[in-house]
Formats: sequence, C-alpha cells, structure tokens
Amino acid sequence: MRNFNSPKFGHSMGDDSDDDEFDSGTEPEFLMEPYVLEEFPIMEEIEGDEVEEDEGSDYNPNEEIVIGTSSSDEDDSDDSDSDKDDEAGNAGGAEGEDSSTKNSVPKRVIDDYDEEMEEDEVIKAIITEIKKPRSKPPDIKTEDFVTDLCFHPDQDILAVGTTTGDVIVYKFTNDECTIMNTHEAHTKSVRDVEFNPDGDVLISTARDRSIMVTDVETGKLKRFWDDAHDEPVYTMSMITEHTFATGDDDGVLKLWDLRQKEPIFKLKEVEDFISCIITNEQKKYLLMTSGDGYLTTINIPQRKMYVQSEPYEEELTCMGVFRKDSKLVVGSSKGNFYTFNWGQFGYHCDAFIGPKAGVNKMVPITERIAVTGGEDGILRAMHLVPGRVLGVVGQHSLAVETIDINSTGELIASSSHDNDIRFWNIKYFEEFDDIKYNSKPDKKAMTHNLPSSKQTNAADFFSGLAGDQSGSEGD
Repeated sequence: MRNFNSPKFGHSMGDDSDDDEFDSGTEPEFLMEPYVLEEFPIMEEIEGDEVEEDEGSDYNPNEEIVIGTSSSDEDDSDDSDSDKDDEAGNAGGAEGEDSSTKNSVPKRVIDDYDEEMEEDEVIKAIITEIKKPRSKPPDIKTEDFVTDLCFHPDQDILAVGTTTGDVIVYKFTNDECTIMNTHEAHTKSVRDVEFNPDGDVLISTARDRSIMVTDVETGKLKRFWDDAHDEPVYTMSMITEHTFATGDDDGVLKLWDLRQKEPIFKLKEVEDFISCIITNEQKKYLLMTSGDGYLTTINIPQRKMYVQSEPYEEELTCMGVFRKDSKLVVGSSKGNFYTFNWGQFGYHCDAFIGPKAGVNKMVPITERIAVTGGEDGILRAMHLVPGRVLGVVGQHSLAVETIDINSTGELIASSSHDNDIRFWNIKYFEEFDDIKYNSKPDKKAMTHNLPSSKQTNAADFFSGLAGDQSGSEGD
C-alpha cells in the first residue's frame, strides 16, 4: 500500500457536527507540559495577621520537575503539616504554655480560589473537585520490575506481573495492600495478565511463549499452553467468558478458547509486534495495532481480516472506544491521536496532537474522556472526542508501563519503570462528562491540575507553553 502522509493536525476530516465538538478547523493554541511548582504555600497566622505570600516562589522553568505524590508519600505541602502536628502534641503536654504563641498553619492557594471566577466549565469542575477530600489505597513498592497489572472485575483485587515471571495477587483497601498469593507461573518476564469476565480465572502470558490459566480462589493451575507462539507474546485481550486473543512480537494473532487445547484461529497480517488488541460489546470486530503502523480489523464470526488501514509513519500503541461505540481513538509513539468512525477502520476521520512524549497506554474512563500514560511518566486526562487535554491525573518519575481501571470506575492503578504501583482516585470525572466544553480553551483553562494528582496548583502551572506548539507539529 502507499505510504501514509498525515494531514495537518487539528483539521477535521470527519462530519461529526455535535454542538460541543472541538473547532478542529483551528489548531489548539496551547500544548501541555508537566511543569509543576515545587511549593506554593500561603502561611496564615492564627491571630488574624495578614496573609503573607512567599515572594520568592516564582516559577522557574529550569527547575527540576516535581513528581506528584500518592497516598504512601504525603504531599510536599504536608511537611509543614507534620510540624504542625508535632507542635500540637507538645502543646497537649504543656497546658501552661502561653496561649498567645503564634503557630503557622499551611494553606493551599487553591482552597481560597473562587471557581466562579472561571468562565470555562471544565476548570470550574476541576477546582471544585480539588477541594474535596479523597481516599485511595497506598502505593505498592515491588522488588521486581512491574510489566502489567489488572483489576479484578468484582473484588478489590489487583494482579501484577513481574520480570521474574511471577504473578502477584494483592488485596487492597484504603489502608493497606496485602499479598493474597504469588504464582510462580513463568520462567521469563510476564507480558500480560488478565482476569476473565467472571473473575474466577487469571490468565497470564510471558516471554517464555507460554500461556497460564490459574484458578483465582485456589491458586491452582487449570490450563497450560507451552510454546503457544513461536515468538514471545506481547499483548492479550479477553473477548468473552471463554475466549481471548494474543498477539506476539512477530505480528501473529491467535484466538483461544479455554475449553480447547489448540487455538481456534490464527492470522499474520503485520510484520512487527502487536501492541494492543480490543473489541466492543458486540464482539463482531477485533482490532489490533502494531509497531509497523497498521490498524488491522478482524471479523470474529467469519474469522478473517475485515480491513487494514493505510500505514502510519509511527508505531500505533494503544486504543480506546468512545461515544457509545461510535468512535475509535488510536494513540501513537509520537503522541498523536487518530479518530476513526466505528466500522470505517481504513482511514481516520480526525487527528490531533497530544503530548510530545509517546503514548504507551490509554484507558477510557467515560464516553469521551480517557487517561493516557506515556514516556514522560505523566498520566493525563484527555477529552478525546473532540481532542483536548484536561490536565494531569498523576505522575511517575519514569515512563508509565501500564494502566488499568477498577470495576467501579473510581480508581486507576499505574506502574512505572521505578517499580512503583500507584493508585489514583478519579471519581471526580463523573461530574465532567456532561460539561459543555469550550470550543477553544484559552491559556487559563490549563492552569489547574486535576484532583488525583495531589499537586498544588499555581497560576503559571503551564506558563510559557505557547511557543512549544510550532515545534510539536514536526514530531
């Protein structure tokens, strides 16, 4: 097929005329980079003295990026909270101490911010949600590198695959995460772990080319495929209660049934690794992206290829289905996003530039919004239909390896190359889906971080980004 030449991003090629669609005829004015102030406190004296701001806290773009903390690491601003608690404890043991002693009480800038001053409904919702208390499980620090993770469909259980070939099953609460079981399943690094829809079996694949099916309750091995592929399995996806698909490093797709010993379908239409496999509720089409830049669609009932897209000049890495299965959005190694009308998978209908860093994973969390993780370690909320960056959901110090969302839609878990598994409370997005989005957000619309990131927001959070736009189009 002919080489694909990307159209100018921001110019829509589709005919979606919803009144809240992004004005794709105009390029986005600002791109988003994760510059965060190290600290932006306001200290308020108890006795009613005037509020004093630290005049030396101006943002310096050359400073090191501060990575957001999670429940196991208190927010940077909590350092002064600890001092405050210590002072309170000492005061309890010395009741005769002069009550006129002044104590500093830390205060976030955002706590006194009036969201009604904002014109953008998105920013109003973000500020409102930031002020609410939120809970989530503590971080998990693993000894080995985490390669994949998956939430149980019904219970507060998280399965984690590691480079040693082990699959570790955690039980989590807002107070602690405990190991339920450790399955020494594979001889080489785990590539993918998935629960079946009922949650009674756990399927894992690895670089040793094997597929393991384990009983969740007993931990016993139920089925084992040795040499399931000629090359290591790269990704896997559940289709129905008994069927799942696997794709390997050489571009081979196989369809499996837990009740049969041999694969029920095999196809090779690409020459590079298969990066992502998904389907929708109808289970008619199985879609896969690959490292050689193709989106390939399989007709499941007919067990043959339906259509293959034009080649893209970048790796296609992840996918998500939106708008009641009417839109497919594909992310790439260059941070670009391509939107396809469902059933028309040969060529995209719209495209827009996301973050500069490559996108590794995408998890839809509403009919229009997804959380993406990339090479820069930032988890971003993206309003994908139409395209708009909403803000930072969470941060890792290294590239994001995998993301998953739990069955209630309240939590996402992410892992990075730093061996951390972090949880992020994203329940606030329930309030976002019905918001009417401005067709062209201005610079001020990107000055507030999302509640789950636990970062203190400041007016210049994304300052100086306008000049970055021209350079990003050349990615």
